Amino acid sequence: MKSKSQRASSLIEVSDRLPDTTRIEYAQFLVPDVNSSLHFYRDLVGLTVTGSRGTTTALSASKDETPLVLLTEDRTAQPRPARSAGLFHLALLYPTRRDLAAAFMRLREHDWQLHGFADHGVSEALYTADGDGNGIELYIDRPREQWPTRNGELEMVTEPLDLENLLSELKGPLQPQAGNRLTIGHIHLQVTSLSSAEEFYHETLGFDVTQRSFPGALFVAAGGYHHHIGLNVWNSRGGSPSKDGTAGLVRFGLRLGSNDAVQSLALRLKTTPYWSQESDRGLLVHDADGIQIEIV
Repeated sequence: MKSKSQRASSLIEVSDRLPDTTRIEYAQFLVPDVNSSLHFYRDLVGLTVTGSRGTTTALSASKDETPLVLLTEDRTAQPRPARSAGLFHLALLYPTRRDLAAAFMRLREHDWQLHGFADHGVSEALYTADGDGNGIELYIDRPREQWPTRNGELEMVTEPLDLENLLSELKGPLQPQAGNRLTIGHIHLQVTSLSSAEEFYHETLGFDVTQRSFPGALFVAAGGYHHHIGLNVWNSRGGSPSKDGTAGLVRFGLRLGSNDAVQSLALRLKTTPYWSQESDRGLLVHDADGIQIEIV
């Protein structure tokens, strides 16, 4: 007999899967002091301030790019409860190993605390947090043909990072990479139930599950990527949903790259219990834990 998850998955038609062009477009944070937050994202990460509207400041990969990070200042914002749903980390994807090495050097020169380093097989990553305690991963991808698999499933691992080898990239001549830029590679969320998260992100939105064998976590993606969204219950199993007015992640943007896909998803969401409504650019939806997503 099929499980509930297997029965629901079998109802997803190929047309209901997210397009291969799907990507994380931006993340918006509520912060108590925007000037303090800018030091991390502008001076250390390397983003450029591209404008502000009201209490929200936008940062992009360059002055000509769309925003990657939106910082909304609210000096009355309350800290997010540790066991509640929300952000685990935002993962910023650098175009080259040299760019990642340079980011590491900026962090070290400013005595910024690093929480760890890892070789995930599919990627090489540095872990830290912004000035407000939001988890941040800085990483680069390995070529897809090098990504490890086991029994037909992608196998992301956590091994020590060869930091000395990474930093050796700074010793060689600069090789310009036309068209490459800093992007948001993925977002990792802290959720209260993996089964509820899978029902929303896989069975409703249409992400493919790429790895479910990592204890307490689930990884989903579109277009064959290793993961656009990570989901875990390591600190939040059975915890409280996301609440408005708390510091940290307000929402993130998911760009599908297809108006037809957005419209199809909007119709599909109307048949589900999830809150959704149209927005100027597409639609807004809440996941099972109340985390808000703008789909454009």
